[in-house]
Amino acid sequence: MSTELSNAEQTALDAAIDGLLASADPTKMDAVEFRRHRFDHGLAWVHFDRGLGGLAISPRGQGQVERRLRAAGGPTPDPASFFMHLAGPTIHTHGNDAQKQRFLRPMFSGEEKWCQLFSEPGAGSDFAGLACKAVRDGDEWVVNGQKVWNTLAHLGDWGMLVTRTDPDQVKHKGMTYFAVDMHSEGVDVRPLRQMTGEAEFNEVYLTDVRIPDHQRIGDVGEGWRVSLTTLMNERVSIGGGSGAMPKRGSGPVGEIVKLWQELPNEDRTETRQDRLMKLWIIAETQRLTNIRASQGRNMGNPGPEGSISKLALAELNKALYEFGMDLMGANGLIGFDYTFRRPDGLNDDTWGDPRSAFLRVRANSIEGGTSEILRNILGEQVLGLPGEPRVDKDLPWAKVPRN
Repeated sequence: MSTELSNAEQTALDAAIDGLLASADPTKMDAVEFRRHRFDHGLAWVHFDRGLGGLAISPRGQGQVERRLRAAGGPTPDPASFFMHLAGPTIHTHGNDAQKQRFLRPMFSGEEKWCQLFSEPGAGSDFAGLACKAVRDGDEWVVNGQKVWNTLAHLGDWGMLVTRTDPDQVKHKGMTYFAVDMHSEGVDVRPLRQMTGEAEFNEVYLTDVRIPDHQRIGDVGEGWRVSLTTLMNERVSIGGGSGAMPKRGSGPVGEIVKLWQELPNEDRTETRQDRLMKLWIIAETQRLTNIRASQGRNMGNPGPEGSISKLALAELNKALYEFGMDLMGANGLIGFDYTFRRPDGLNDDTWGDPRSAFLRVRANSIEGGTSEILRNILGEQVLGLPGEPRVDKDLPWAKVPRN
């Protein structure tokens, strides 16, 4: 598969970037305002339709956008904007014209932040078993239920919410997807303190929350199909396959190399050096694989390759920071503040202290799909192995036994 744009696509992309930089100087403009201009020039998601933040060209052009704008002094992404990479493709793929016009531009500019309301206390890995109920009342839906592990929900203006609308359908049916205003009456966001001291995650209670039907994304009962777009983009984003690719040796592996370079010569043993080189090779392989997967995605909605990248990243990050703690020795046990705090952005496991990252990366094997679930996905969808027995697959959700 070619990784190059066609001549027409390259011409359109160059013209859009040149036009943006001629009309908006990123070094003199507020970040939000610059991102508005960027959206209007079709450089938010280049594979989206024209007028909706895109140029209707291959997503392979996105990397060029990021590199040129960074070189021109463009703003770095807002750490709290991670969820635009999930909500944006979902709304562009499944939303109606009014929803695309309403949500995409303020989402990309950062004026409105999004969060994800999928997992529940009894439906984490088994997402299709969710119980959060939505009942139609005229032109509105009344929602009751609880969601959990909702990253940055305390900052969210809008939430991607999946509910149960027909309990008499099998569990993968009868689900419906909504955009919910997080400031609505009845939405209660409560912090979940992590072992790092942060409350990056939350639990969200929804009590008689009224959602207008025009905020429904996709058809009634099609929530599972819509949510797959969100989940696939989530796994690519966590795995490092969206936006501009990191430079060689950057990120977690770069932090571990820095720790190595700061060691006294007598502590740089051949055994440790060999371990470091093996981890560096794996990290570089992961980076190159992400680039290939990103360039090869079909119109921005990835397939199972996102699960490969996400699974590999989880295992790599844990190994890197375990080695980092080994290099730090006793110093790895002291000197970090674990007091409670609610962050204003994502901890992407590369910011701050390796002692904190060592704890935080435990979550990499859970968030965005557990490593166990991802192995099932890869076994069935990539390798073609027989699926796990599912005795409840054909039962109505209301008749499926639950704890």
